[in-house]
Amino acid sequence: MKLLIVRHGDPDYSIDSLTEKGFREAELLSDRLAKISIDEIYCSPLGRAMDTASPTLDKRRQDMIIVPWLEEFNYARITDPENKENTKQIWDFTPGYFVTQDLLFDKDNWQNAPAIKNFPAVFDAYRTVCGGVDSVLLKHGYRRSGNLYTAQAGSHDTVVFFCHLGVQCVILSHLLGISPVLLAQNFFIAPTGVTTLITEERKAGIASFRCQAMGDISHLYAAGEEPSFSGRFCECYTDQTRH
Repeated sequence: MKLLIVRHGDPDYSIDSLTEKGFREAELLSDRLAKISIDEIYCSPLGRAMDTASPTLDKRRQDMIIVPWLEEFNYARITDPENKENTKQIWDFTPGYFVTQDLLFDKDNWQNAPAIKNFPAVFDAYRTVCGGVDSVLLKHGYRRSGNLYTAQAGSHDTVVFFCHLGVQCVILSHLLGISPVLLAQNFFIAPTGVTTLITEERKAGIASFRCQAMGDISHLYAAGEEPSFSGRFCECYTDQTRH
């Protein structure tokens, strides 16, 4: 099967919606998604994700399923000891601290790192997201078994998730066996970026997911639309942009 994970368009966080640019991005994305076969569409309940999905739903005349576990992965009080600030997100550790913490790179023990271990809500939320993903995959014939999936009835179905950058890193962590903190710190997905995962069965009945593309924004480039900066930090400290 194929799983498409879509980040929302350029956000206006103050009203939980999209900027004018974000609505243009969502429209260009819908032109792309209207042309392919999609069996199910799931969406975060947050406005910026639903506004991103709306043009695609209109063109496809297809309904979506709203699930709370696709909300952004924000958990307050995670602290970065280097700058003494509450980061709130697993991608906001300063690099000087992050690279010294081996546990944050460990797919099985990242939740035991000093900056996270005292806040069990983070790992509880991680498990909720993983459980939500697995419930969708089970509907399409794939049951989680250890770090792989049993293909009870393998399919060529395509499922789309409209969601957010942080929760997308959690989903990728679960499906690819990578620490979510490593993904969130070191990978960036621009607004309306499309990440494509496909199953592979190299032995009958045993399936694993493989990332075919991450954060693809070719629909923006094809239309001459520059990608949004939202979610990035500045390239140079003197840029007077987001540090």
